[in-house]
Amino acid sequence: MTTPALGQGIVRKDGVKKVTGTATYTADFRPANLAYAVLIPSTVPSGRIISLDVNAALRSPGALAVVTHLNAPRLKPPGSMATGGEFAENFFPLQEPDIHFWGQYVAVVVAHTLECAEEAATRLRIEFAPAPFEVDMEGHPQEIFEPSQAMGKNVQIERGKTAEGLGKADVLIAETYRTPVYHHNPMEPHATIADWTDDGLTIYEPTQWVMGLRSVVSKSFDLKEERVRIISPFVGGGFGSKGFSWPHTLAAAMASREARRPVKLVLTRAQMFTSVGHRAATRQDVQLGATRDGRLTAMTHATLTGSSIRSDYFETCGLATSMLYACPNVSISHRVARLNTGTPCPTRAPGEAPGTFALECAMDELAQKLGMDPIELRIRNHADVDPQEEKPFSSKNLLECYRRGAERFGWDRRIAKPGARQEKGEWVGMGMATATYPANKRDGSAAVRIYRDRRVVVRSATHDLGTGTYTTLAQVAADALGVPVGSVTCELGDSLLPKAGVSGGSSTSASVAPMVREAAEKLKAKLGKFTSIDEAVAKSGGDFVEAEAEHNAIVAAASKLVSKSPSFHSFGAQFVEVRVNVDTRQVKVSRVVSVIDAGSIMNPLTARSQIQGGVVWAIGMALLERTDWDATRGYPATRNLADYLVPVNADIPDIIVEFTDHPDLEFNSLGVRGIGEIGITGTVAAVANAVYNATGIRVRDLPVSIDKLLT
Repeated sequence: MTTPALGQGIVRKDGVKKVTGTATYTADFRPANLAYAVLIPSTVPSGRIISLDVNAALRSPGALAVVTHLNAPRLKPPGSMATGGEFAENFFPLQEPDIHFWGQYVAVVVAHTLECAEEAATRLRIEFAPAPFEVDMEGHPQEIFEPSQAMGKNVQIERGKTAEGLGKADVLIAETYRTPVYHHNPMEPHATIADWTDDGLTIYEPTQWVMGLRSVVSKSFDLKEERVRIISPFVGGGFGSKGFSWPHTLAAAMASREARRPVKLVLTRAQMFTSVGHRAATRQDVQLGATRDGRLTAMTHATLTGSSIRSDYFETCGLATSMLYACPNVSISHRVARLNTGTPCPTRAPGEAPGTFALECAMDELAQKLGMDPIELRIRNHADVDPQEEKPFSSKNLLECYRRGAERFGWDRRIAKPGARQEKGEWVGMGMATATYPANKRDGSAAVRIYRDRRVVVRSATHDLGTGTYTTLAQVAADALGVPVGSVTCELGDSLLPKAGVSGGSSTSASVAPMVREAAEKLKAKLGKFTSIDEAVAKSGGDFVEAEAEHNAIVAAASKLVSKSPSFHSFGAQFVEVRVNVDTRQVKVSRVVSVIDAGSIMNPLTARSQIQGGVVWAIGMALLERTDWDATRGYPATRNLADYLVPVNADIPDIIVEFTDHPDLEFNSLGVRGIGEIGITGTVAAVANAVYNATGIRVRDLPVSIDKLLT
């Protein structure tokens, strides 16, 4: 009998390819007759191109083409596109002389080699007429708007009577919390290989949504979707930055059509800081009112954040506040400043990551003011039902997370008085916070084949961003068919495969894995008279498929989006210990315990890796990372990985991760919820709260840097 694969810590099936360098990422593909392209950025943050001379560039050795707004093909405007993909901005590249941010692409140069393209690019002559600009949301932006919704959710929320609730409070917290701009620079830069032939357009791209990118490209160039193919078998990290479609992809396609040969375009690390998204800065004003026994009477959470001149995307910081705790009076607001920067985009746990920093630090401050244990305060305000939706949660085991995390971490050894514990010249502090993230699910489909040699192939146009999808989907199919997981392989990341949604919002496992199981069960049903697959192999002379089945496989029907009843969320408890050098004030995270309630865990090995990765992100967000714009010239002064500080191995302790592992069968047939983003939520606040417990200094303006502890 085959050992069940689901729930087992099976090593990544793509691991050997990745560590031996045989995994084929976008820039590794080599179509015949490949040319190379470089992008030319604007050197002003606002204004117009008033002069552009390409003649010297075209005479440069090896040059093949130069595409600018003067000769680029006219693309269909974003407003005419139907649903399917999402272009990051509401204007397309190389269509107009107007400049909206420093680094906006104004030309693409193509040559026989990369070196020739770079040399030709230096010979372009471009003159700009600068215009006034603003890159600081708290400066003097041209417009501040108040959106009503984001991604289908209300973002301006009034529940109960907030002013009255604050007036009845015995204890009040009213503080402002700030987070800077963050850049999510994955190890693999954004890149495109575009190959335009008479048969259509093939694009190799590290994307989180092959079907969405196909929709954007086909509509932009007025092509039928079947004439566009997107190939993305491996993605070297995305974190949200590869979920939107960005201008460089369309620029590469234009270059291929102009040069009449395949073109490779790889963004530089500096370009990764200007034109493929970031997490915008936030200012969050939070008020918490409570009775003396710690019952919340009112909460307000007002966010100011930034977006670009030509986009409406923003951080929805207050949404977690609307549902995390039982409180009768809640006011949530969001205001967004239009800035002359590149467009922000979803970044790991968008909204919840900065939002839980503010909320959970405020809860810690409230506990301190009440003289109450921070866990006890949260337990007293535990929401048994979603207070905003007024619906039960499909599954919620947050109280178990608090209990298990406190026991594993040793919370009972915490000294409540800040600065009271010193060891070997270091202050030692403990902090905790609640984690939460919505449980998301999208339409998905899959196909499963089995062959005479007992090979099983799972096919879906979903993606593996390093999250373990190649492995977990193989486990699902192996369990459903009763075969060894080693006999199952997956084909992913190709728009020719069965459709799947964007791999974002921690939705891939919840969306695609149930479809893999359904497809495998349909396949097994086709065996009919056979008692086992082994018997079928012995007695059948052909593949176990029906001739009329699509692609000679059994295809599962697409799932429908989950209804809004009940409420679907994941939860967790984050515990952090820090050590702060008494003399230098350097902060070191020394211990982390993370207990997560996210439904069934298909593979504890890959799942633990996901949570650990989120915790590492949170440590960087709390202590190191920030992007600074030069306010006088309008460009990001921090635009390389030497100046933009991220955690390295020496910064990270052992991270203990535990899961409640309770199936959420109301969410899907496998009881699975996503875990890619919840690890970062709450952890940033837990670090800041631990620093306060260690030093008595409350830092509300991230990062928690040495200068802010020198008081």
